[in-house]
Amino acid sequence: MSEQFLYTTPLDPRAKPLIEGLTFEYDSRYGDVMREPGQPREMERYPAEAFAPSHGGNFVLLLRDGVAIGGGAFMRHDERTAELKRVWTHADLRRQGLASKVLAELEAQVLRQGYERIYLTTGFRQPEAVGLYLGHGYTALFDPPIDPETPRKLPFEKYLDTGRAHGHVRPVAQQIEAVQR
Repeated sequence: MSEQFLYTTPLDPRAKPLIEGLTFEYDSRYGDVMREPGQPREMERYPAEAFAPSHGGNFVLLLRDGVAIGGGAFMRHDERTAELKRVWTHADLRRQGLASKVLAELEAQVLRQGYERIYLTTGFRQPEAVGLYLGHGYTALFDPPIDPETPRKLPFEKYLDTGRAHGHVRPVAQQIEAVQR
């Protein structure tokens, strides 16, 4: 059993399980609860280019024996901030630490691309995502006691250790190692 990360695009055929899994997840948990009339569905809100390095983003798949079992993406939020999107693990493989692996890889790539901060939102019906982010040092930008039936997005942020404190910049390899711990 071999696992590897592959940086690619949401249009890559290997990304199909991620896209289909997330679409099913969002549709089954939320339906149209969070969508304003006339607005696109969540998985249609951002073009593939938003996750391209040339636009300040990236898209990664976690492959096991060549098959996507997890993945995620980020896009430029502002000059210093990347916004995480599309973090996913295959429904049959959850509770194995795959989301933590994907999150650590995304954080490392965010650092490699020069960002200092990560911003993200998750939905009010995704308590496992809330637990993942809180457990990995993200700060909730909302009141954490969540009523699971109050429709809202739940924003988080995390400042990454860029090594710039006191004028000292650590080599990227050390920064990435710190994120993966």
